[in-house]
Amino acid sequence: MCWLPEVELMNSSSTIAVAMSGGVDSSTVAAMLRAEGHNLIGLTMQLWNQRRLAGREGMPESVQGRCCSLDDVYDARRVAQHIGIPYYVVNHEERFEQEVVRPFVAEYLSGRTPIPCSLCNNHLKFADLIRVARQVGADRIATGHYARVEFDDASRRWQLKRPRDLSKDQTYFLFGLTQEQLSRTLFPLGNMTKPEVREAARRHGLALAEKPDSQEICFVPGGDYKRFIDAYLAEQGGELPDTAGELITTSGEVVGEHTGIHNFTVGQRKGLGVATGSPLYVIQISGAQKQVIVGGEESLYSQSLTARRINLISVADLRQPMRVTVKIRHRHEPAPATIEKAGEDEIAVTFDEAQRAVTPGQAAVFYDEDVVVGGGWIA
Repeated sequence: MCWLPEVELMNSSSTIAVAMSGGVDSSTVAAMLRAEGHNLIGLTMQLWNQRRLAGREGMPESVQGRCCSLDDVYDARRVAQHIGIPYYVVNHEERFEQEVVRPFVAEYLSGRTPIPCSLCNNHLKFADLIRVARQVGADRIATGHYARVEFDDASRRWQLKRPRDLSKDQTYFLFGLTQEQLSRTLFPLGNMTKPEVREAARRHGLALAEKPDSQEICFVPGGDYKRFIDAYLAEQGGELPDTAGELITTSGEVVGEHTGIHNFTVGQRKGLGVATGSPLYVIQISGAQKQVIVGGEESLYSQSLTARRINLISVADLRQPMRVTVKIRHRHEPAPATIEKAGEDEIAVTFDEAQRAVTPGQAAVFYDEDVVVGGGWIA
């Protein structure tokens, strides 16, 4: 398959579909591109009914201020009207539930710690945005993500790069993008800082220029995963599976019992229900044995990991060991490491220095300076 180089896309006069979440970032993208004279269509993906679980199993009645709420749809529509572009809301609730929410619940119940934002980007959002964009006459999409995309003439591949504002870097959540998706995607905020974006929003007369950023997962209010899982399973007519079991030290000593493995994540210290002379942390979770392994902080550090379900971006294949830096969570500072192929769709990562709380279910994303080499899911 041949992907158009960036210069050809950027000089094209064809229509761009802007993914509008109702936040200041995507709204500013739409206003900037419109001011530059591009033909635009605004698209909002309706992914989750924010009132669906309200009040159930202790879930809050109010859902205001959360990402992708009805308030956000209203804000996005108001921006589209303000800048004079067509606007559509596309309902993808069923797919979102099947491909993001249910895997999220299943992962937690198996003792892993998933990243729903990466699941959404990798399996649903970009693929569906591009498909819908084509249906409405657009061949490119633009989003408010803080990232950069460039075509590399030497490798003849599209590159995903970290943004100028590293404090807003979202490339960790985008490691699953394909070459075709990158060839059709614009990240206009990649060379801007957040204060510059807000100033641009003011300059374009956007009423939401001061709107605060959402820090929550769209379907989990307050970040309370346990309460969401309880409410979701109750709504589905099922009961929370019995995953209660033993708390065991790294030396094999049983020091207590727990009420369910979904209540824990690697690195957790509080809420263990065990009093000892020194702090204990969750070191590992064994879903099969329903065991939570605890130990001292020194046991949290690992010098290696295995990543599976790999997506490579800057290179077509990993034919020999490669020096990179690796992020193992969104707020993790990329650490120097060597990566090498370990099997079919599997990469072994060896860090120069042991890293704290390597967590199954999270992503490991590989960087060559500011270029995203690729990534995979921590086994």
